[in-house]
Amino acid sequence: LLKQVLQAENIDDKRWPARALAMRIDGWKNRGLTPAQVPAGESESFANGKGAALYALYQERLKVLNAVDFGDLLMESLRLFRDNPDVLTDYQRRFKYILVDEYQDTNVAQYLWLRLISQARAPDKQNLCCVGDDDQSVYGWRGAEVENILRFDQDFPGAKVIRLERNYRSTGHILAAASHLISHNDGRLGKTLFTDGGDGDRPTLTGVWDSQEEARVIGEDIEQLHRQGDSLEDIAILVRASFQMREFEERFVEIGLPYRVIGGPRFYERLEIRDALAYLRCVAQPADDLAFERIINTPKRGLGDATLQMLHEYGRRERVPLMQAARVLVESEELRPKPRGALRGLIADFDRWRGLIDAKPQHELAEQVLDESGYTEMWRADKTPEAAGRLDNLKELVRAMEAFPDLAAFLEHVSLVMETDSAADQERVSIMTLHGAKGLEFETVYLPGWEEGLFPSQRTLDEQGRAGLEEERRLAHVGITRARKRAKLYFATNRRIHGSWTTTIPSRFLDELPTANVEITESKGGSGWGGSGGYGTSRFDNVETFGSSYSTPGWQRAQANRARSGGSGFDETGARYDAGSRSGFNRKPMVIEGELIAKSTGTNSEYSPGDRVFHQKFGYGRVSKVDGNKLTIAFEKAGEKKVVDSFVTRV
Repeated sequence: LLKQVLQAENIDDKRWPARALAMRIDGWKNRGLTPAQVPAGESESFANGKGAALYALYQERLKVLNAVDFGDLLMESLRLFRDNPDVLTDYQRRFKYILVDEYQDTNVAQYLWLRLISQARAPDKQNLCCVGDDDQSVYGWRGAEVENILRFDQDFPGAKVIRLERNYRSTGHILAAASHLISHNDGRLGKTLFTDGGDGDRPTLTGVWDSQEEARVIGEDIEQLHRQGDSLEDIAILVRASFQMREFEERFVEIGLPYRVIGGPRFYERLEIRDALAYLRCVAQPADDLAFERIINTPKRGLGDATLQMLHEYGRRERVPLMQAARVLVESEELRPKPRGALRGLIADFDRWRGLIDAKPQHELAEQVLDESGYTEMWRADKTPEAAGRLDNLKELVRAMEAFPDLAAFLEHVSLVMETDSAADQERVSIMTLHGAKGLEFETVYLPGWEEGLFPSQRTLDEQGRAGLEEERRLAHVGITRARKRAKLYFATNRRIHGSWTTTIPSRFLDELPTANVEITESKGGSGWGGSGGYGTSRFDNVETFGSSYSTPGWQRAQANRARSGGSGFDETGARYDAGSRSGFNRKPMVIEGELIAKSTGTNSEYSPGDRVFHQKFGYGRVSKVDGNKLTIAFEKAGEKKVVDSFVTRV
């Protein structure tokens, strides 16, 4: 319907997609705004100021069709009560008691509806009870308004506030850590959680070299707990972003650890990943009909059901694959000119890409295929909330391909991963996002990826400022309090983001944890920590203190970069700025040199030419040259690289 409205107003739906307009209208309805009430600034941000007018046309069209959308279920109720006092009075009389659960997740329209129906004239009818936790309001991105619960006693004078502070889930140390963290939020009612269950184990904080080591260390820890008798059903890994899951999935498949992804498909089962894999299978295996059928019209090329049916009929008749059938039909007059031209272009693209299999690394070829096919651009143009995550997943897919010798080996690996599944009655570790974990609880919770830019999310800080930072902190509080006995937090010194290895800074949330209730541990991999195995003298009062004994080159480069820029801090919106310029967040990532090259210190290395070694990133190799503590190593898969000897182990 929105597409029709845009077309009628002669608006370019490629520049201003219907999906984007739908999101805006839904947001306005969540806030109880009619077309006439939309702020001018918000209206101007769509289709050169036509946002509110398009909203009005859409509502008129809905009325003609005698239809409502989801937002109208609330908006029409509001209109009914506002315009018809007798109807409102009738409903006020029907309900003597009103109970609202999860009040912190209500939006403005729900709040307005509740105000109308609960404001009865008679005092004995003002029986309203709202239950919620302002520290668990984490759905602002879909319209939830935490202010609803924060101002409850002001909106309903005489209301009694009852703090439910006894916690029946977590141990004392876990509650203390989470409570101290969330106390840094200004927008909260405040409460002091306590438990009768004892202090228990302190939450642990572990630094690792990169995300691969993070997955390996967590996998080994889970196996150890399982050997000690813990059920895998009582263990969960909670991530901030879905792209973090892939590293764990692949590691768990490798070691045979059963797992499930809750709240969404596993990485290789996601729509965008299946589409991308279908393109790659068609490049490597032209006879793969299922893959070709999946992407023939994705993105839209004008190759609809009629074209596909013709290809199927010819393929069955001649007993040839669909792609071969397409080669024949594009040279005939069977198809109309437009689909024939589109199909001819697609076949030519696959021929060109196939010719690059031996000439290009598989990850570069994959990136080229996704770009030239228009698939990446399709998601860039998509304005839905999921689009950004899908693009991140595609980048993670391309990154994952680098670890394989060629395209065929990667596709074979994916087939193995896709076929590996656990029996329905088998114990499995749960992997999910922090948002998906709300309301759940586990004996042991692993919380990886506590780094600036990832958690708190830089995108959230950019879009929402301080409000976004406080919601991210509430999400951290939710994550820690999912644990009954053990909460284990991790951050990586290096993480590959959008194809580049980036030196990361520990999350500011780690700086807000109480020293007395958190235990600093050393990574078993030994690559993430300095000489003292932690942050120094068990204090971490600010970000700088985290590096007091943190001796990895990645951390040193990060610190040096910050020193050159005059230090860094956080502005009033929660975004990071360079103290020298105070001109806003410096988004240029601190990237590790491609080969992790460091200058020799002149110290003699314990390694000699010919030694066989292992590197976390590059795998197995043999030392060919030694220069102080700098090694030249011929790796079996990555080729010759220069690395510092502390990054490798002898095998």
